[in-house]
Amino acid sequence: MEVILKYFGDFSETQTAQFKALEGLYQEWNEKINVISRKDIEQLYTKHVLHSLAIAAICPFLPGMRIVDIGTGGGFPGIPLAIMYPEVDFLLVDSIGKKIKVVQGVAEAIGLKNVRAIHSRIEDIPQKDFDFAVSRAVAPLKNLWEWAKPIIKKNKTTELANGLICLKGGDLNQEIVDSGVRPSLWDLEDIFPKEGFEEKFVVWVGKK
Repeated sequence: MEVILKYFGDFSETQTAQFKALEGLYQEWNEKINVISRKDIEQLYTKHVLHSLAIAAICPFLPGMRIVDIGTGGGFPGIPLAIMYPEVDFLLVDSIGKKIKVVQGVAEAIGLKNVRAIHSRIEDIPQKDFDFAVSRAVAPLKNLWEWAKPIIKKNKTTELANGLICLKGGDLNQEIVDSGVRPSLWDLEDIFPKEGFEEKFVVWVGKK
């Protein structure tokens, strides 16, 4: 929890309590449904929560926005972002039902009113009016953009135009070439100068 407070502050008592509760909740759920590796669960706040909040460091969301988390898994980056932005609506989507069960359980336990989690393929959701899609290394950039582009409103509500913001790692050169888009990249090591964030990036593709 301390690592979150090192880089982000001004949380309300409710937000602080919600962040603090995540560790115990994910440990409890992980014993029933393995959604986070045992090694990673011990570094939940650095490897999952802080990593998710890198999106907030690049593109702060505004009240009233609608965000979709593509392939949310156990709720990352969606749940940490939803805690940070209680006046933003989040739809967390995953095609694996047991993962959505975990997300729903965690969100309910900490009283997140701005999160809806559904078991679905992203192509099948009816909503087409999101400000941003977020994701965390669930598919190649080409696929993520193919899924995100039809459901994002063309607009500019922040310094960045509406679009896709995803968390990626490793050598992305070929993946970017294959995607056919020209993304902007931010190095996570510059945002969070900590061990473990080497060769990890925030990637943004705007809808033109």
